[in-house]
Amino acid sequence: MQGSMVGSDILKPSIVLIHNSIPIWPWFVFLTGAMGCLICSSISHLFACHSKTFNLFFWRLDYAGISLMIVSSFFAPIFYAFNCHPFSRLFYLSAISTLGLLAIATLLSPALSAPRYRSFRATIFLAMGFSGVIPATHAVYLHRADPKILIALVYEVAMAVFYSVGAMFYVKRIPERWKPGAFDIAGHSHQIFHVFVVGGGLAHAAATLVIMNLRQSSPSLCVDGATWM
Repeated sequence: MQGSMVGSDILKPSIVLIHNSIPIWPWFVFLTGAMGCLICSSISHLFACHSKTFNLFFWRLDYAGISLMIVSSFFAPIFYAFNCHPFSRLFYLSAISTLGLLAIATLLSPALSAPRYRSFRATIFLAMGFSGVIPATHAVYLHRADPKILIALVYEVAMAVFYSVGAMFYVKRIPERWKPGAFDIAGHSHQIFHVFVVGGGLAHAAATLVIMNLRQSSPSLCVDGATWM
């Protein structure tokens, strides 16, 4: 009973966070990026059938939304995990932001919206996502004395699995490649891909809440700009 209570408390965005002056704007950056991605996707699916010109534009918007979600996902965990290591925090956030901008610029290119670049687009998304392995490994090393960091790592691994499996369905066009026309309305690869994206987003949200709890409850809590020894 006690273990379950502790587990549930880890995932609760505690009010104590505010009292301890822990910034919550990185959490809202993630939420804004995630919702922005799904909004872009919804708009694209709704209006892409308008005309050929609109089709190309809105699918590029969809790809840009995915990049936005990936970049925004990095902000909260990196900000909290490296709060007392400002140089590492600045380096990781600058790197993912630069990579995200390059990815968005690339994906907005009309030439790369063609079906034959489907695998290339999926590779860009996966490369952006798996670039988080480096800061995640660094964070685990820094907080290795706190078991919460391992809980967060499990959630992040689950996120990676969700995104990877979703990308596999997207690239391989499963299951419509096996029975063309049978999944035009429901059950095709793009719908399955979005289900896995939502699952990955939820797993990442859980990991971020754990890291926020770690940041708040650490006995060696530092002030912004100080060095965490």
